[in-house]
Amino acid sequence: MSTLGTTALRTLPLLALAAGAAAARPAAQAVDDWGRTSHVIVPQASGFALDRQGPAIRIEQVEARVEVVEQAARTTLEVTVFNPSGLRAAAVLLLPVPGHAAVSEFTFEGAAAEPSARLLPRDEARRAYDEIVARIKDPALLEFAGLNLIRSSVFPVPAGGRQRVRLTYEHVLTADGDRVDYQLLRSESLAVRVPWRITVDIRADSPISMVYSPSHDLVTRVREGRRVVVEVHPSSADRPGSFLLSRLLQRDGVTASLLAYPGPEAGGGFFLLLAGLPAPVEDGERRIPREVTLVIDRSGSMAGEKMDQALAAARQVIEGLEDGETFNVIDYASQVELFAPAPVIKTRETTLAVREYLAAIRPTGGTNIHDALLEALSCEHRPGMLPLVLFLTDGLPTVGRTAEVDIRALVENGNPHHRRIFTFGVGSDVNVPLLDRLSDATRATSTYVMPGEDVEVKVGAVFRRLSGPILADLELWTVGPDGAPTTRAVRELMPARLPDLFDGDQLLLFGQYRAAPAVAFRLTASTRGGLRTFAFEFDLSKASTRHSFVPRLWATRKIAFLVDQIRQAGAAVAGGFGPEIDVFTDPRCRELAEEILRLSTRYGVLSEYTAFLATEGSDLGDWEALRLGCTANLQRRAVGVRSGIGAVNQGLNFNEKKAEAQLDLTNGFWDANNQRVSISTVQQVCDRAFFRRGDRWVDARLIATPGGLEAEEVVEFGSEAHRRLLERLVGEGRQGLLALPGNILMPVEGKTVLIQNGGN
Repeated sequence: MSTLGTTALRTLPLLALAAGAAAARPAAQAVDDWGRTSHVIVPQASGFALDRQGPAIRIEQVEARVEVVEQAARTTLEVTVFNPSGLRAAAVLLLPVPGHAAVSEFTFEGAAAEPSARLLPRDEARRAYDEIVARIKDPALLEFAGLNLIRSSVFPVPAGGRQRVRLTYEHVLTADGDRVDYQLLRSESLAVRVPWRITVDIRADSPISMVYSPSHDLVTRVREGRRVVVEVHPSSADRPGSFLLSRLLQRDGVTASLLAYPGPEAGGGFFLLLAGLPAPVEDGERRIPREVTLVIDRSGSMAGEKMDQALAAARQVIEGLEDGETFNVIDYASQVELFAPAPVIKTRETTLAVREYLAAIRPTGGTNIHDALLEALSCEHRPGMLPLVLFLTDGLPTVGRTAEVDIRALVENGNPHHRRIFTFGVGSDVNVPLLDRLSDATRATSTYVMPGEDVEVKVGAVFRRLSGPILADLELWTVGPDGAPTTRAVRELMPARLPDLFDGDQLLLFGQYRAAPAVAFRLTASTRGGLRTFAFEFDLSKASTRHSFVPRLWATRKIAFLVDQIRQAGAAVAGGFGPEIDVFTDPRCRELAEEILRLSTRYGVLSEYTAFLATEGSDLGDWEALRLGCTANLQRRAVGVRSGIGAVNQGLNFNEKKAEAQLDLTNGFWDANNQRVSISTVQQVCDRAFFRRGDRWVDARLIATPGGLEAEEVVEFGSEAHRRLLERLVGEGRQGLLALPGNILMPVEGKTVLIQNGGN
């Protein structure tokens, strides 16, 4: 074994070698002879057999280790491949990379010629792409056309065996103020399911405020002020799409940055405002003390394990409070009881007293949700503390005022101290839209504890997230050039009401901006030291189509908001009129449903109510039929199902989508049986969405366009017209549109064009 094993690694000199070799090579020799090569491996996509006779080499795993120091990034990929054939294979590695990258290392296992790798400039890389695509008759690699390319020397892959290849490249990252962005190019194709293990070690000369990925869920392994180490969560290991990451430095106060996407349909474009918490000081100086009220259902249905777990959760919460913070316990069944008439300061004495109180609670009677909430909201509040309510119930209201609209109105209109109500639905026999509204209207969240799950664990997880509140009562507005507030600069903000920020939190605000050279924000927040104001101004000329994730994430949150408006419109139905009452006789509800359908088709963001768009049976050319299908699903599910497992799944979807922070190209959601469902017949590529119909992908912009599904022109794969179209899309950064496996129907310069692709 010559490398990666028992003998010393053979590596290239750092940085300069690859660039120098490429510059010295005559243009006429830019594309190497592929005669000695039988396979091409592109870690971002797949393995390809050039002779198309035997099976292609499979990529089993890619491990990426990234180091980011200020603006310099060093990326090491270790690729494990498997050769399923009975013959030894000769392969080369092709790695699409950002501009100005330089190779610093290339190694592989086994005896062979001296390993080498070099950077192909864009024009030379393009010729290499063209030659490979022409040979394999597969458009997949067109996704990376127009990008620089690292090509390795030939290396062996034994018959029926594995090979490990390691390659390192370095490049300088783009910066925008205190934000630095990193991208690890990968395929957006849903058919690519190679598991990637990605670790990023970030270091800076200043403290790091936040690290955010719009593409993958992250797990923070190290956080040490000027160093943060994150990993992609295992659940995201095979998620398609490039890995994107932004790092934001801390300053005195809230640090913010803006990612903008130009979108004429929004009047200017879409934006994502990222904001990190102020630079840390002593915890006692910056944390707002908490006032926690535990409201525990002790109705007869709670008897047994549920009651034991709920009481254990209450003890865990109280033990977790800091000395000097306050708490109270309210337990309810048919009647409501209180530990104390007002929250008490946590001391040794009050902790012992509440333990005795909790030990004496016994389940019996009905469920008086209205009066329990009334007591929790009307209790005296200590100024300077953040008032939190943890509200547990396992059933529908059966005693007192039981109408959903009455209970909702109590919280929306009768919450003088602005208490945050974190609701916990234990089991599935709960009114899910009601619990969601109680939390959503008070800057809180709802949680559902399914049968077999532990109440104590679920409550404990939420309470840990509520550790160390830093900023509360956040309000944001925009100002004009004269410094005066204006309502014309931005609109459609998601979330409409900003949440409180706790230790370790970050703020993500999506919205639309009007056409303007810049936008200025003012943010006010309550802190332990009083009310503070933070000012930000951003240059909108930096808007880029590279930020196509911004409108998609905005649309995901907007759809969740609109669906909930329809769910809440069903409250009167739940109050006794019966599910046969059609809320869509109200033109306002019809308008909401049509907007849900429009956003779902335009951005390819589907939910349980619009998943039918992905099926062959739905006619994408008949907007009225699509509208009726959408409203029927909303009426039957969002309005008509308010409790039971079919309601809990809707609550899970609502809470997941309203806070969506990472792209989900598979359109995953929980179905009516609480099973996870994903969709493979809708593909998001670049900043477009496509729906599969038979052997073709239909561009979402053609849906409901009169005659839009009929091709006016045909372009054959590999033809001169195809080459010209690819050149145009490369110039727009949208070359990935031609990489879909199958025929593609899309608008081009006012015509509906059918691209007859070579892929299947």
